[in-house]
Amino acid sequence: MIGVGVVGYGYWGPNLVRNFSEALETQVVGVTDLRPERLALVQNRYPGVQVSSEYQILLANPKIDAIAISTPVSTHFDLAMKALRAGKHIFVEKPLASSSAQVLTLMEEAERRRLVLMVDHTFVYTGAVRKIAELVRSGRVGDLFYYDSVRINLGLFQHDVDVIWDLAVHDFSIMQHVLPEWPKAVTASGMKHVVGSMENIAYITAFFESSMIAHINVNWLSPVKVRRTLIGGNKQMIVYDDIEGSEKVKIYDRGITLNGNTEDVYKMLISYRSGDMYAPQLDPTEALKVEVGHFAECINKGTRPITGACAALQVVQALEAATLSMRERGRLVELPPAPTSAGVAQ
Repeated sequence: MIGVGVVGYGYWGPNLVRNFSEALETQVVGVTDLRPERLALVQNRYPGVQVSSEYQILLANPKIDAIAISTPVSTHFDLAMKALRAGKHIFVEKPLASSSAQVLTLMEEAERRRLVLMVDHTFVYTGAVRKIAELVRSGRVGDLFYYDSVRINLGLFQHDVDVIWDLAVHDFSIMQHVLPEWPKAVTASGMKHVVGSMENIAYITAFFESSMIAHINVNWLSPVKVRRTLIGGNKQMIVYDDIEGSEKVKIYDRGITLNGNTEDVYKMLISYRSGDMYAPQLDPTEALKVEVGHFAECINKGTRPITGACAALQVVQALEAATLSMRERGRLVELPPAPTSAGVAQ
């Protein structure tokens, strides 16, 4: 049984406590939060869990093997580093840290201490995204043409990150898991409409070595909530609507077929294929439940997490590049090569 301490019992913390409590491999030993009223909620629902406003109490508890962090992004690095130095495995809400330099530091510390470092890229563990990854890797979708995502809603405005770091982080994590290649460069444009806040709307374009292209629209000022992603290939096309109650993933046997000499535009003919649509059955298991089980397995077996430090680093590097491009009015920013090591020793 892996003892877990949870830091932060705000928006996402209750979900972490519930899933770590219900999992067979883990047990929530303690929860810390700076607000007494939040700790009171923990005590009422989980009377056997130790509560405190002091993080050091969790770190000093020998019954706690792992720390789950659900606090503002600006606090992730400090809290995670203290946990690693205390010999605790860490599970951190997305994104892992505020900069790629911080991610690299955590990565090195986790490697040196042979501890699991895992970031909470929740969408990667959903039945929908796992099915999409299966379809892409099987070759059924064919060569990919584009990834197009709209992730918009009214709020919640964040005080320490812009809309790219809050919402586009999901798409970069999905792209990192599903697509066969990683972008070579990005451009972004955005705007802030609330005095004293960060950008609340942004449009990101990612460019690849191949002819594939990705576009992400994120917005905190939309009158409606939309979570829709289109992935187009030369064999099939996928529509992923996370708001849809059922049939979140739909696969269309539609596209174009090129006939004739493709080197001669006058002889090339384009025919349109309009085949069937079907919605595959998806695993209905809550993503966080799957994720918590994977985290426990990595601790027990010493294996590397799917969303470990390498995935976290790539995503944060993309977020940094997109924000830099946005601040410089859409300048093309190249991404560094993909990392080659992960945040847990084998």
